[in-house]
Amino acid sequence: MNLPNLKIGNLNAKIPIVLGGMGIGVTRSKLASAVANEGGIGIMSGVHMGYDQPDFKTNTFKANVRAIKEQIRLAREMSPKGIIGINFMTVMNRYSDYVKTAVEEGIDLIVSGAGLPLELPGLVKDTKTKIVPIVSSGRALKIILKKWDAKYQKTADAVVIEGMKAGGHLGFKVEELAEKTFSFKETIADVKNILEKYEEKYGMKIPVIAAGGIFDRNDAEEAIRNGADAVQMSTRFIGTEECDAADEFKQLFVEMKEEDIEIVVSPVGLPARAYRNKFIEEIKAGAQKLPESCTKCIKTCDVGREPYCISEALIKAVTGNVDEGLIFTGTNGYKIDKITTVKEIFDEFR
Repeated sequence: MNLPNLKIGNLNAKIPIVLGGMGIGVTRSKLASAVANEGGIGIMSGVHMGYDQPDFKTNTFKANVRAIKEQIRLAREMSPKGIIGINFMTVMNRYSDYVKTAVEEGIDLIVSGAGLPLELPGLVKDTKTKIVPIVSSGRALKIILKKWDAKYQKTADAVVIEGMKAGGHLGFKVEELAEKTFSFKETIADVKNILEKYEEKYGMKIPVIAAGGIFDRNDAEEAIRNGADAVQMSTRFIGTEECDAADEFKQLFVEMKEEDIEIVVSPVGLPARAYRNKFIEEIKAGAQKLPESCTKCIKTCDVGREPYCISEALIKAVTGNVDEGLIFTGTNGYKIDKITTVKEIFDEFR
């Protein structure tokens, strides 16, 4: 199968691969620009992008804003002709301020999930920034697009459908994950049926991007045969030299086994797929790991009642403390058997 280009408005990716944003700090400018340079779309994670700024704990918002600007500029320097985007979770505190910062810096795309990004069109008004919601069902997309159309006279530029095999936070209930009721083929068909109305109204093609469990070319071809226009890959890129995480974090994936991966419920209030390490075992045993200081990252977090601080746990992991940190992974994380390069991965798809 010849893989198609991915066209999102005036943006044209020669290889239909979108890097999934992985936070905190796993996908920043180095990895995103490498993916963009190979003809894909490089997405950075916008969650606590300033985690390594010196004033992060005392001046979190300003540290994050500063880092968003720095990382976009760095990505542009390393990939001046590439397509660069940022993923912002809707449950983030000061979501709109972070989105506006990225838009002001001229980001190409805003990808947004972990809730319904109902106000997103208003944050990119009169700009060239494309907006891409992440959904796990046609029902969620219908709610989003109906609101966008009525309030902003705007629709999605592309849609990411995230299935059950993804890493990190998932848009399913725990019982739905256990029953494995999700079908990519059926969901893509449902989503495309919903999009027809808006494609006709706005005179545009809205591509569908399949995400969750996409590891190699065979997975990508299957998704495209099922009706997707492109795929989003995340976990696979952790095993690259360009990944922005610490070497200890990457090496853990090389050593990971399939049985090491499980579903946990995070302080965000959503089920998530993660690597079972010492940290997860202690939380399951009832340990309470209160943060040294709260950075107020999530709207839904009830500090003191949650068993741990997700930001603190993710930062520990990405900086190399893989025993005491939280490590998200897709179902295929155990398939990473070496540290390679972004170019070598893309060579499979040319």
